[in-house]
Amino acid sequence: MSNRFKPAANTYVRPMTGWWKRNPYHRRYMLREATALFVTLYALNLLLGLFCLQQGESSYSAWLGAMRSPLAVLFHCVAFVAFCYHSWTWFKVLPKTVKDLPVEAEKVPFYAAVGVVVVSVLVLMVIGWLAR
Repeated sequence: MSNRFKPAANTYVRPMTGWWKRNPYHRRYMLREATALFVTLYALNLLLGLFCLQQGESSYSAWLGAMRSPLAVLFHCVAFVAFCYHSWTWFKVLPKTVKDLPVEAEKVPFYAAVGVVVVSVLVLMVIGWLAR
């Protein structure tokens, strides 16, 4: 009587000890995936802040006080570096994953892109000023 869950006698089982450390591509990939943990923790921290805001002023003030602690400031600094690396690597990967456009697209001039960003920031600042 054979066990149906028993692997075949000659099945190769790859050892899982540091396979990603040998290849620089895999190390960068694992580092990019590890930065996603900081993105998740930061998002959960912001959700906790919203929850505390919903609970009342004293709860939100306590959360703000916790965010001023040296450990929280250190977390934010490390998370900022992780966010920058995460964003940079995804912008590098994006052209490899997106299909080419079927039409001929003209390159947007640098000054036009900067102008759009500046105008967008100004519009958001005016909206924020009017919303006070």
